[in-house]
Amino acid sequence: MKRNETSSKNKLLRKTIEKNRRIRMKALSCKLVSVVPDRHFSQPKELLSHIEQIDAASAYIKNMRERIEVLNRRKAQLINSCPTKTAAIDGGGGRKCPILTVKELGFGVEVMLISGLNKNFMLSQVISVIEQEAAQVRSVNMSRVGETIIHTIHAQAKISRVGVDTSRISDRIQAIISSNL
Repeated sequence: MKRNETSSKNKLLRKTIEKNRRIRMKALSCKLVSVVPDRHFSQPKELLSHIEQIDAASAYIKNMRERIEVLNRRKAQLINSCPTKTAAIDGGGGRKCPILTVKELGFGVEVMLISGLNKNFMLSQVISVIEQEAAQVRSVNMSRVGETIIHTIHAQAKISRVGVDTSRISDRIQAIISSNL
């Protein structure tokens, strides 16, 4: 009699454990599918079976892994292609090439130059290039974040009808940076 009771209790316990496991698995799979953007499904999620949803999620994860690997390789390639003269100029730290961004803002221009602490270039040369290209410097900001210095220069075109040639400014400043590396 007791044996029958214990076996029925064990059976009930196993059923409860299995039921809870299925509920957890369903919740986890729903959470997984909800993370995947809708554009990665061939049909709306509601029309796909549970297995098809999980297959689409796993394909999305594989696709993202491959993309991350490609981006990491590209990052390493860009870091290795950074020209440096010697480790003394670099300060022994990691390689940090100056990054130049020149944006046209209506009748003005914004020049952003990001470099390491030990990169030698003359800010006055950069400002003179901007002024030679028919722009009047309105403001210059410098900020330091860790071992990175960010120079932001805002300039306005002297003659608004003519504007400012951002590509020429970019080329000339890049030449200054390259000559100082």
